[in-house]
Amino acid sequence: MNFHDLTRVALTLMLALVAAELCVWLHTPIPWMLGPLLATALASVLGAPTRSAHMPRNAGQWVIGAALGLYFTPQVSALVVSLWWAIVLAVLWALVLGGLFGLWLQRQHAADFAHLPLGAGRATSYFASAIGGASEMTLLAERHGGRTDLVAAAHSVRLVIVVMSVPFAMQWAQSHWGLQVDARLLSGPRVAQWPGLFWLGLATAAGALVMRWLKRSNPWFMGALLASMCLTLSGVNWSAVPTDLSNAAQLVIGVSLGVRFQREFLHTAPRWLVSAAIGSGVMMALSVGFGGLLAWATGLHPATLILGTSPGGIAEMAITAKVLQLGVPVVTAFQVCRLVAVLMLVGPLFQWINRRKKTA
Repeated sequence: MNFHDLTRVALTLMLALVAAELCVWLHTPIPWMLGPLLATALASVLGAPTRSAHMPRNAGQWVIGAALGLYFTPQVSALVVSLWWAIVLAVLWALVLGGLFGLWLQRQHAADFAHLPLGAGRATSYFASAIGGASEMTLLAERHGGRTDLVAAAHSVRLVIVVMSVPFAMQWAQSHWGLQVDARLLSGPRVAQWPGLFWLGLATAAGALVMRWLKRSNPWFMGALLASMCLTLSGVNWSAVPTDLSNAAQLVIGVSLGVRFQREFLHTAPRWLVSAAIGSGVMMALSVGFGGLLAWATGLHPATLILGTSPGGIAEMAITAKVLQLGVPVVTAFQVCRLVAVLMLVGPLFQWINRRKKTA
């Protein structure tokens, strides 16, 4: 990265910091992620030379993964394991909901796909509608001849809509209904201390590097999360993650989401973006109902299950749960299991559907 690029990254981070402080002053939910996201997205759309660097983003995912893993105490993990049937239902729900959204997208844009090779339109709408793994779904769409720009755009729109709306809804519910913190779902170590923080950082960095070596999805987040989980489950409570460090991690994650919205983004396919936004809103509304039903069946608070089944990203929904204290380990477990299942099943399911189409 040259000096010009470093300057753009630094200026983008400065803008994000100002936006985060403004959101803190305005008492918005998850201010350290939401402020940077909105500010950089707006600046990018207006043509400002915003830029996000891979290293800060990876570091942010590493910190958040390590912080979330500290919630998986033996007591909490036993609770999560007892919810296996609810997690399976949530995975099936995500697959069915994404599939229905894909069918709707395909019908809405059949004329737009007419000039594409046979099956390319189906691949585009199918992988654009899958809930989770935006970068992986884009690669799968490319492999099957789909339009990767439309797939990436649909996932970006969905993620930003969820991140902008769900935290505000949760904060409103918390202020009006007084959502109570479940004492069972609090983190293990709650005080940052030295040299425990150093050992925690070292162990979670090793986990991230192992996941990267294995070429797994989101290695810096998933590796740090798994390493931190294993330590907490084993009764090793070295240190909590300092609040300032967690806030900085949220800031760089917000920036990485906001810079996706370059000026060219809005000119990609306006009708497609509108459809993606409408579909995302409908999926969110349906997921609220599904989360409420799971909450009734499990006895957990609806806010926790709504976040766990929301069609957003793992880090973003878990950060919301962490900041508002709404059951981080349950939300994380639901989101992680869904992501793993989607990454494993969506590709084979598409191939199976294609075979049936050809033999029909």
